[in-house]
Amino acid sequence: NLSVDIGNFDLLRRWMSEHASGDPCVQAILVAFCFGALLEGTCGFGSPVAVAGFLLLGLGFKPRKAVTLALIANTTPVAFGGLGIPIVALAGVTGLNLMKLSAMVGRQLPFISLILPAYLVLVVAGGKGLKRAWPAALVGGASFALAQFACSNYWGPYAADIAAAMFSTACVMGLLRVWKPAPHLEVAGTWKIEIPPTPEASLTLGQSFAAWTPWVLLAAVMGAWSYFHLFAVGQKSFLVPHLHNAVFITLYQKPYAAVFPFQPLAAGTGGLTALLLTALIFRASPRTVAHAGIKTLHQLRKPGLTVLLIVALAYLYNYSGMAYTLGARLAGMGMLFPLVSGFLGWIGCFLSGSDTAANLLFGNLQVAAAHQIGVNPILLAATNTSGAVTGKMISPQNIAVGVTTVGLVGHEGDVARSTIGHSLLLALLLSLIALAQAYWLGWMIPS
Repeated sequence: NLSVDIGNFDLLRRWMSEHASGDPCVQAILVAFCFGALLEGTCGFGSPVAVAGFLLLGLGFKPRKAVTLALIANTTPVAFGGLGIPIVALAGVTGLNLMKLSAMVGRQLPFISLILPAYLVLVVAGGKGLKRAWPAALVGGASFALAQFACSNYWGPYAADIAAAMFSTACVMGLLRVWKPAPHLEVAGTWKIEIPPTPEASLTLGQSFAAWTPWVLLAAVMGAWSYFHLFAVGQKSFLVPHLHNAVFITLYQKPYAAVFPFQPLAAGTGGLTALLLTALIFRASPRTVAHAGIKTLHQLRKPGLTVLLIVALAYLYNYSGMAYTLGARLAGMGMLFPLVSGFLGWIGCFLSGSDTAANLLFGNLQVAAAHQIGVNPILLAATNTSGAVTGKMISPQNIAVGVTTVGLVGHEGDVARSTIGHSLLLALLLSLIALAQAYWLGWMIPS
């Protein structure tokens, strides 16, 4: 909101239009996949679909096509989205090691990240488009997957999307300096409007710097926040009276702890720091900053309340024993359970609109089932959050946010029908990856 108010966001739209070679396939990779992942890693809560869809609209894509591409691209970054909050929430509700969960998710999703840009190109322009733009799809997917794997395994979940998005963007832009896609006469399915946007003057070096500064600064602050472990500074833990160790879990043969960790320098504080630095660099007035803050608060009041209630519901499921009972029942599927494990996350994200909420709802169910069938619980807990990313694109909340910015309010059903097939296909692929890891790739599960 601050970047919009000070004019930097429009400069970013112009930069994308100028540097994406005018090819819709490359534009889909840069805007929907790369930049969308950066937004997911720093903001989450539907903002990537809203912003990326709006940018694609400005680049000449038809409204329905723009939001569809933004929804499909908003998958693999979701597990680490919002400064790693889904993984942090999963670790908190299951009691599993945060770094091991981050590493396991980082050994599942890169397979999807590798092929997602090519998948977007197929959706935009079919096989002919992929034949023309495969170098950009390969570089974008491979660079993102590599950075996502490295950061999640050796650094943690907080900056995995940020690092992957920035690295992927840099690699694709570097490729475009030495390679351009072959000219095309038309895009399959007429994804672009008949009358292209009016050409605009090229950006100066200063304007390009201004377009990217808020996002680079946000990425740098969050990277430093994660590197120096500022999340843990000043953290205090409080035992919940009358509940701590008051519930005995027979599955684990131990009481269930009830501890509330208070983190004054959590991820949101890092985001606030980046906002204040951006305001200082661009000399935004206190009134402008306050306006952006009030607008953000207004936009997040319902999503914030929803997350609070989902968290409360998840802990009710856990402390009442419902999650463990369901997990024990589903464990009757035996070693085929990993095949449906990802679809549980898919259902949770579809219902709640949030990977975080899906982890809170079904994280302990996955752990309970893992203990019953003798599979490493880290694998199934990670599969829950990995599977949830494929349900994000069809969640009513995410679609509602996306159609709002492209002027399609009232057409949510049409958008949902255009994405349901892609969602199920990616969910099946993720489930097959989890099943393969459970059977043959045990070395990929962090010990």
